[in-house]
Amino acid sequence: MRRTPAAAVAAVVLVAALAACTGGPQARPGEEPTGTSPSGSVQATPYTSPSAVPGPTTVAQRLDVPWGIDFLPDGSALVTLRDRAEVLRVPPDGSAGPVSLGTVPGVHPDGEGGLLGIAVSPHFRNDHRVFVYLTAQSDNRVLRMTLRGGRLQPDEVVLDGIPKSAIHNGGRIRFGPDGYLYVGTGDGGDGSHSQDRDSLGGKILRIDQDGEAPEGNPFGDSPVWTYGHRNVQGLAWDPAGRMYASEFGQNTWDELNRIVKGHNYGWPVVEGRSDRSEFTNPLVQWHTDEASPSGIAIGSDDVVWMAALRGQSLWRIPLHDGRAGETRRLLEGTFGRLRAVRHAPDDRLWVLTSNTFRGDPGPDDDRILVYPPSGPTS
Repeated sequence: MRRTPAAAVAAVVLVAALAACTGGPQARPGEEPTGTSPSGSVQATPYTSPSAVPGPTTVAQRLDVPWGIDFLPDGSALVTLRDRAEVLRVPPDGSAGPVSLGTVPGVHPDGEGGLLGIAVSPHFRNDHRVFVYLTAQSDNRVLRMTLRGGRLQPDEVVLDGIPKSAIHNGGRIRFGPDGYLYVGTGDGGDGSHSQDRDSLGGKILRIDQDGEAPEGNPFGDSPVWTYGHRNVQGLAWDPAGRMYASEFGQNTWDELNRIVKGHNYGWPVVEGRSDRSEFTNPLVQWHTDEASPSGIAIGSDDVVWMAALRGQSLWRIPLHDGRAGETRRLLEGTFGRLRAVRHAPDDRLWVLTSNTFRGDPGPDDDRILVYPPSGPTS
């Protein structure tokens, strides 16, 4: 069990001001570079699209390093600001502007670490729970919070001991169709963590809302669901319940993986596809300058949308019974680096930019852009 009592968590500090845009890009190693699922792997090929790009709706702007996003039952979004350790509530139409729900205690931003993923409980109407993934002083961890009266209050650290570093902190968390919380972690800059099933680094983990390993996990009472990952950045499920994850590679290949419990995805022994039967190959792989994949979303039409940082694009990957069809590269360079993408309860596609960290921010960055459910067409 890896839990910290609520008494060890400080009270939430309400922050009233909306985050302001930071200065120029920061150059650190780790976020600019690769990509491994069952049979049917393909290599992504760029798509040359028409020059006209339909304009999305901007529901928030001038945000400081937005990172994670999830939705409340009323359709409003909860968005994390990594370096400010702040959570914003953004109304569905953006008309009223974001409202701060407070800062999360215990966050120690450093490089790629800080306040990262956020996940709303599937039973939120009853339990009012919100989970966040954060970089603390000594590790990465998952904190359970409650949202009442427009304020987030800390409850309990349900999972800790995830390796931290200035790079490769993972951070994406999502509730799966089974009601359990899935946690994507990074190797913390040490590839040996990924093949070590006793380490929580370089893994996808599955836990219940108290941080325990549910029945059916592949390695007994361990939270480990899959291993051999370098830096998991996106988690999503298709309408049939199959799971997918995006992952940073190193120097050669970035990956979209189909996730099967108990499987080994190869890092650091292999990067991208290999002929090693003990490792699961990627569903799709990209050269690192085309992607550096971050968040992913899958709609009811069986299409994966994948945000790309270094690649400054939104990749569209259709699925056919768990296999990937022809990939398309959209929005190339239009909005700069893209960090996260999610379907709202009304099925519209929300996209977070990430230009205030390692990018070239414009006067309105960073922004939250909203597209129709079908997404951009070029």
